[in-house]
This record gives sequence, C-alpha cells and structure tokens, in this order.
Amino acid sequence: MKTLIHNVMRLGIIIIFLAGCVTMYAQNGSDSYLTVTGKLKDAKTNEKIIYANISVPGTAIGTVSNSEGEFLLKVDKSLNIDVFEVAHLSYATTKFKISESVGKDKTFYLEPKILMLSEITIVPKDARSVVESALSNIRKNYPDVPNMMTGFYRETIRQKRDYLSISEAVVDIYKAPYQSMQDDQVKIYKGRKGTNVKKADTLMVQLQGGPNVAMLLDIVKNTDLSIALDNLDNYQFEFASMVNINDKPNWVISFSPNVVKEEPLYYGKLYISQEKMAITRAEFSLDLKDEDKASRVFVQKKPMGLIFMPTSTSYLVTYKEQNNKLYLNYVRVDLKFRCDWKKRLFKNYYSVMSEVAITNRHEDNITKFAQKEVFKPSMVFADKVQNFSDPNFWGNSNIIEPEESIENAIKKLSKNTQK
Repeated sequence: MKTLIHNVMRLGIIIIFLAGCVTMYAQNGSDSYLTVTGKLKDAKTNEKIIYANISVPGTAIGTVSNSEGEFLLKVDKSLNIDVFEVAHLSYATTKFKISESVGKDKTFYLEPKILMLSEITIVPKDARSVVESALSNIRKNYPDVPNMMTGFYRETIRQKRDYLSISEAVVDIYKAPYQSMQDDQVKIYKGRKGTNVKKADTLMVQLQGGPNVAMLLDIVKNTDLSIALDNLDNYQFEFASMVNINDKPNWVISFSPNVVKEEPLYYGKLYISQEKMAITRAEFSLDLKDEDKASRVFVQKKPMGLIFMPTSTSYLVTYKEQNNKLYLNYVRVDLKFRCDWKKRLFKNYYSVMSEVAITNRHEDNITKFAQKEVFKPSMVFADKVQNFSDPNFWGNSNIIEPEESIENAIKKLSKNTQK
C-alpha cells in the first residue's frame, strides 16, 4: 500500500524561523461579467449552509460557499444566462435568477428535503459490498478521457486567530483519465498572497505541495494513496444513514481502521449514489491516537526541541455530476496543531487550511503541460505564487469567498508588521 506518508507528493508542513513582510492586493471588477454575492441559509432554521455547490446549469461554471455560507459567482454576460442553481446535502436543489441578484448581497434560502424512500427499498447485504461496487464502477462513472479544469486554490495559516499567511491562485489542472496510470498536473495561472511573521523568533509554518495535495485527495482516482481504499481490509464499513445529494438518494457508509499499520489510517464517511453506485462525497480524518505516528505524516522539517503535534484533521472531497459522469468538484483540508518547545514555557496553536474549487472544465484539445510549467509536489506554494501576480486579473475570476474579507485580513497583517 502506497500512502501519502511514503509518497513524495504528500502534504508536508515545513517549520522554519523566518521574518516576513506583507504584500497588498485588491480585486478589480469588470463590466463584461455579472457578479452575484450572497449567503446561503436553511429556510427553516436560518442556519448557514456551508460548502454548497453554486453552478450555472448547462455549463461547467461554478464555485463553493465558504464556512460562513457566503459565496461569490461571476458569469460572463456573453453567455446570456439568467439562472444559477445551488445544491447541497439534504436540501432541494434550487434555482435563482441572476438578474434579481446582481449587485446585491442577498440571503438565499434552501428548503430542507426529506428523503422519501420508495415502497420497495433494496438494502445491500453489507456496507462493504456497496463500497466494492462503487470502486468496480469507476470506469463507468468517472471520465475516461483527460479534462482541462480551471480551479481556485487558497491556503491560509493562522497562529491562534492571527493570519501568518494567505496565498491563493487560479490554477489550470490537467486531470488525467480515471483508472489510467497518468498523474494529474497543476499549473499556476495567476496568483497573489499576503504574508506576515510578527517577530523574528516566531515560527513560520509552510505547506509543501500546494494544490497537488488536492489532486492526491481525489480518493476515487488515487485509491492507493490518501485513505488507502486499494485494500478494503484496512477498514471496517457500516451503514450510517441515507441523504439526498442533488435530489438523489445516497448511502452514507462510515469507515474506521480495521488493522494497525506503520502509518495511521482514517475515520470517515463515504457517500455513495444508489442510482449510479458511485462515490459522490467523502469526509474523513486521520487517526490521531498515536501522536508520534501522526506527527510524522505532516512534519518535514522543524527546529531541534520543537514538538509539533496534530490535534485535529478534517478532509472533504466532493464530486459533481455532469453529462452522466462524475467530476472532482471541491477539496478542503483543515488541520490544527499544538506547538511546544521542550524545556520552555512556550505553547501555541496553529491552524492550516487549503481548498480548491473547480470553477470550469472542458474536454476539447487537451494536452499535458510542459514540465517547466508544472507546479511540482516538492514546491512551497506560498514561495512561488507571487511570481504569477497580476492585480488586474482578479475581477473576472470565480473565487471562493474567504471566511474573512481578504482585504481585512491583509490590513491586520499590515498592522502587525508595524508593531
């Protein structure tokens, strides 16, 4: 079993001593695009709806709501489209008029959808058999030709509530066919960042691999990586519940480690479409019982005497159906760490987040990138992204709305450097 732990293309946390600076940027608009901004809420409870899919029917254009339920969608006027739709777990997929939403920061309400079972519901003999069926149907349910995807990638690092780093980019992704031996490729198209380290002796935490990590977390394509679905004996599977995804019933199957390995395994849930017998969503977290073992998954480099332990991990991978095939749609990684110095009265906490949302896609005249253009798994995204800066680009780009306004976050960083 190959896992992210023993593969060079893994999520690495590099910890160094470093003083930093702030790079400012702002977004610019464009008259050629219609922009919809708003917040998604439950029509019954008024609760925010996070990580919902916002898309334009009949196209591959889309984005994802953030952890506050906020979103921003930009649609080219030349497409003459006046409707966008919102889909989320257990909510009725709902369409809204763009013409009634442009230029307004509106609240959009979704109605909870009660799962109605048919009079005759066939229950598989066990949960593992459903997973086996989904894996055997990969060739049928996922693309067998390469795709060129446009994605919005962001990574942030915080020390407690303070930002240490914000980096984001629009990336081009060569998505290799499923069940092929080809690797996915990522190329940065445009990027920007803001960086700050408050004091010279403050730790600078960096992520290695950047958007490559999201591609590796495509658990359907990389069954031998990530949560290691190449050997189902690694896990115990159980039926948890049923939910609607895009108005279609899905089995929810929980999994937990069934064996002890040299590297930690995962706890989580797989969402599997009853109609297609295909994985549509996965939520999982690393087994942290053995702290030393878990720490080795992440830490590539650190100062002597530093203890840097993960305290929680959360991974989310979603797929979107289009033209009777399922495509990678959104990947999010949330990690929290405890930092201690041996023999010192020092303790701190860090939060690391990375996410990528696929905002467009096509299958015409696809070619792989030249090697000199490829963002390599060994690279640190925050170190490279500023080479692709273009302040005038961002007005037309579909991005994920940040949990906190990027401009406000950068202002905070700027104030910190002046102290």
